Amino acid sequence: MLNINDLTYRIEGRTLFDQATAQIADGWKVGFTGRNGTGKSTLFRLIRDEIAADGGSVTLREGRRLGFVAQEAPASQASLLDTVLAADTERTSLLSRAETETDGHEIARIQTRLADIDAYSAEARAASVLSGLGFGHEDQGRACAEFSGGWRMRVALAGVLFAQPDLLLLDEPTNYLDLEGAVWLESYLRRYPYTAIVISHDRGLLNRSVSHILALEHGKLSIQPGTYDEYAQRRVEQRRLATAQAASVEAQRAHMQAFVDRFRAKASKARQAQSRLKALEKLQTVDIPVAERTIPFVFPDPKPAMAPPLVRLAEATLGYGDTVVLRKLNLRVDEDDRIAILGANGQGKSTLVKAIAGRLSPLDGHVYKHKKLKVAYFAQHQVDELKPKRSAYDHVRELMPDGTEAEVRARTAQIGFGPDKADTAVEKLSGGEKARLLFGLIAFDGPHMMILDEPTNHLDIDSRDALIEALAEYQGAVLLITHDAHIAEATADRLWEVKDGAVTPFDGDITDYRDRVLAANRTAASDRSSEAKADDRTSQKDARRAAAERRKSLQPLKDKVRAAERRMEEAEARIAKIDEALAEPGLFDRDIDRATELSKTRARTSEALAEAEEDWLAASETYEAEMAAAE
Repeated sequence: MLNINDLTYRIEGRTLFDQATAQIADGWKVGFTGRNGTGKSTLFRLIRDEIAADGGSVTLREGRRLGFVAQEAPASQASLLDTVLAADTERTSLLSRAETETDGHEIARIQTRLADIDAYSAEARAASVLSGLGFGHEDQGRACAEFSGGWRMRVALAGVLFAQPDLLLLDEPTNYLDLEGAVWLESYLRRYPYTAIVISHDRGLLNRSVSHILALEHGKLSIQPGTYDEYAQRRVEQRRLATAQAASVEAQRAHMQAFVDRFRAKASKARQAQSRLKALEKLQTVDIPVAERTIPFVFPDPKPAMAPPLVRLAEATLGYGDTVVLRKLNLRVDEDDRIAILGANGQGKSTLVKAIAGRLSPLDGHVYKHKKLKVAYFAQHQVDELKPKRSAYDHVRELMPDGTEAEVRARTAQIGFGPDKADTAVEKLSGGEKARLLFGLIAFDGPHMMILDEPTNHLDIDSRDALIEALAEYQGAVLLITHDAHIAEATADRLWEVKDGAVTPFDGDITDYRDRVLAANRTAASDRSSEAKADDRTSQKDARRAAAERRKSLQPLKDKVRAAERRMEEAEARIAKIDEALAEPGLFDRDIDRATELSKTRARTSEALAEAEEDWLAASETYEAEMAAAE
């Protein structure tokens, strides 16, 4: 499907890929991991042929369709459903031609192709994708222009998922989603019928939805089967073995050097010493994989401590103007609470935490809190509110106007910005670095409560683990809204569900919640399937006619299967003869040139056999699928 060979790419003097190589086969679901800023999104641009490599090649098999989310859906008057349907350009073109075509044979070909791509159930499939990404039935009929940029990004994602390209490229897709949408996407990717490469730092998605892990480290690519946790375990084991081997080699080196140093000057031992010296020169150095250091997060403990509760909501009704979002809430937050807030986007999670943080007054009822309560509030949009021309040092200096230069520098380094980054303008920092700076600023004075609304969007996996560790050590209360089930599970010991205007404790853990979401998705999919079947009955006659035409068109595919079988048989016969010749006693001593040529011929024939087997497998699978569809 995709071949990356000796890829080299540099940007502004920095090498992102250094003769990197990887091959991705048809049908693989690949999780693409690596530290932020190492070049993952750049590789996607190289695959899409938007930029040119400095060396090597990135090759997509000819005829394969490529799909990716380039930008949010346009703010047009087209409905969400029509926008998603239009993403399948082949279906749109065929339907248009079917209305104007007059040639009977061409009409039959068009109808056969429409049946092949399941065009007649397209609306049901598009509605299913939109529903999974959080759009209700009424929303799907509304114009794109009525939705914000974040929601239109979901529409664009829905479009590429609906189009089902041969190679699907997704760059941090869960950043647009809530937990419910992320759970649905995990399930969708597992069932995706073609090849997908997903850049993600969501450990849950990488453990539940992919078949292989593609890792980018130190300019090199490596691909391994299995989940992210399996990959991480192998990486730790490889580092352990390399360290042990390096220690063994160094011990051997030290032993040889000691012998040489001791006996080099003695005539009786000089020959042996010289031999050891030559062996020492040939002794290979073992490279130990370098573990990239993750800067820890540091959240100062709250001072002074406060008696519980920190915040209490009494019969509180929350909303904006005349719009009520949540009604009659009776909740409390204590100083040692760790609460994950669950619920689909639009249900009122952000409204709830804004009221708890004191940023939103209740429409009715009361929100009680300590007068000296300090709340750290992290929201996605706040990253954009950092001053782009100012540095991390400048932001810290504003909070320490009376601090000495050394004190300000030390505090700036404590939140993750040492001498190499302290004076860099915010606009030149990565998304993860901006998030780290914001964490340091909001927790600067030791808050009693931290409210984190989707804090992980700009963090890689190692940084997310560092955040989990910092929150475990933090002594205040934590309220968390996140689509990352792993961080919710690792951080929270209580769950609140926001749904239908109410906030209630969820009796269970994150796994129970995921299972419930999946069950609801399956029920909804079953209902949509029943509706689609009812609609399809009206076109069964056309479908049968198209199936008959399709069966006639299968002969070329059947011929391709037989041709591949003949190539396999011929290659196997040649290999058998070559093996018989190579088995002649004394061949390599008697005629080394003939033996070498036979070995080379066998290698070429083996490659031809592998290629024939691959062609046979692809043609057979396609033929069987087409036969099943034609029945």
